[in-house]
Formats: sequence, structure tokens, C-alpha cells
Amino acid sequence: MSNENEVLLDKGKQNEPRKIKVERKEGEPTPAFIGASWAALLIGVSAYFIGLFNAAMQLNEKGYYFAVLIFGLYAAVSLQKAVRDKDEGIPVTNIYYGISWLALIVSISLMGIGLYNAGSIDLSEKGFYGMSFVLSLFAAITVQKNIRDTQRARERN
Repeated sequence: MSNENEVLLDKGKQNEPRKIKVERKEGEPTPAFIGASWAALLIGVSAYFIGLFNAAMQLNEKGYYFAVLIFGLYAAVSLQKAVRDKDEGIPVTNIYYGISWLALIVSISLMGIGLYNAGSIDLSEKGFYGMSFVLSLFAAITVQKNIRDTQRARERN
């Protein structure tokens, strides 16, 4: 069964809209949701990196925040996959599931502890890093979900 979305297009001088049916496979995310997810990921990661590049901190501090972001992105995607696999009846070992949760908790904790102890960073900058970090994690999970939903929808048909 396919979902159908109707898109209204202007025919030009006649100003009479015509309807075009765009078919999606069942369970496939809409192009708008896919685009919004990718945009959120690119905006979050780009903002984080631009802030990091322009920050007045030592290179080792920048490396710490870079590593925490990369670790957090990987942990979030890994946990999303493990949770979804378990939900769909795909075998996931308890150790992998637990490590995935632990990795995400550790990455978020490292970000929080790092920002809390960063005396040279203004409070507004701390908020900026925290928000771009959270946006990036959420967007990475959403992009992974969209990729998996699209792949699954195409395999069904």
C-alpha cells in the first residue's frame, strides 16, 4: 500500500492549480522530514565546529570538545540502532545494548562536565555548545531512522 501526497502546482498564466500525486512507499518518511533532519544535523554540527574554530581556547581543549561531539554522535546512532533492532525482534546482545546506553550517557556527561569546568568560556558560549551538541545528537538519530525507514520501505516493494 502506498501513501499519496497531493502537490498543487501553478500552471502559469491560467492560474489553475493542477494536482500531481507523489507516491511514497508505506513507512517511508516524507522528503520534507528527510530534508529537515539532514538540515538539523548540518546546522548543529556546523554551528558547533564554527564555534569551536572561533573559540579562544587551547588546541587541546578544542580537541576535547571535538572528540566529545564525535563520540556522542556515534553513541546516539549506535543506541538508536540497538533500540530499534530490539523492538523489531532482531537479536541484540545485552552487553552491546548496555554499552550503547553507557556510551551515550558518558558522552553527555563529558560535555556537561567539560562545560561546567570551563572557566574561560562565557555562560552564553556554554549554552551555545550545549544546544548545538543536543541538536546534533537528535538530528543524527533522526537521520539514521530516516535512512533505515527508507531502506526498509524499498525492500518491501
